Amino acid sequence: MANPIRPRRSLLFMPGSNQRAMEKAAELPADGLIFDLEDAVAPEMKKRARAMVAAEVGQGGYGRRELVLRVNALDTDWGEGDLGMASAMRIDAVLLPKVEGAERVRETVARLDRAGAPAELAIWCMIETPRGVLAAAAIAAASSRVAALVMGTSDLTKDLRARDTADRLPLLTSLQLVLLAARAHGLAALDGVHLDLADDTGFAALCAQSRALGFDGKTLIHPKQIAPANAAFAPSGDDIAQARKIIAAHDTALAAGKGIVVVDGRLIENLHVAAAHRTVALAEAIAELETGG
Repeated sequence: MANPIRPRRSLLFMPGSNQRAMEKAAELPADGLIFDLEDAVAPEMKKRARAMVAAEVGQGGYGRRELVLRVNALDTDWGEGDLGMASAMRIDAVLLPKVEGAERVRETVARLDRAGAPAELAIWCMIETPRGVLAAAAIAAASSRVAALVMGTSDLTKDLRARDTADRLPLLTSLQLVLLAARAHGLAALDGVHLDLADDTGFAALCAQSRALGFDGKTLIHPKQIAPANAAFAPSGDDIAQARKIIAAHDTALAAGKGIVVVDGRLIENLHVAAAHRTVALAEAIAELETGG
């Protein structure tokens, strides 16, 4: 599935059983919303939450935000019904929890197809177990519907029996393996949530680390995390100005029949020009989302 440049700096989890939160989400500056029917909903509330999410999304009002539904696993009592509802909703993607192999993706695709889901409905896969990390490349390649890999860092930390350290050193190998799999198959890659809502400094540091690694954005659990995530994963003014400078210099060189261009003492190759175009395109997509969203 084609994966155009789209801002995914901030994807906010919304409990599917919290109607007030879903209503307020229409006013939040998150790039996307993940309506959660899995972890955030108690078993006795699953079916009711499903109906509440369908009603809220059906009313619209979320602008151009990317809308994602995290369903329950297929081997639960609610997974089949969640996928059936997702197939009829006006959403962008279905987020599958704890994906550990390509077969789960193929099974989901088959069920979506049987339910009449539109061809453009994407599948996002949460990678939150050791098996999932080791199978990330196969998962990413399992279907053209797969559009994003999402880290589930809390569950992964538990399963690894790792320490929850500020630098996330115990998770770096897993983060990079999943990122490699996503990029190798042209998918988006989203970092996991940060649970300590009082740790603003730590959250900012994790966003900076995640951006440096190459992730497109972070999944979030509270609206207060949206602004710092948006700032961390957006091109800065200097980034945009430098990208435009590189593009202009390259165009001028081509028009003069030159194959080599130097900007600020640095040799510019095609890879730098491609990165510059992506920076400008992302900045323009963010501006469009924020002005029209």
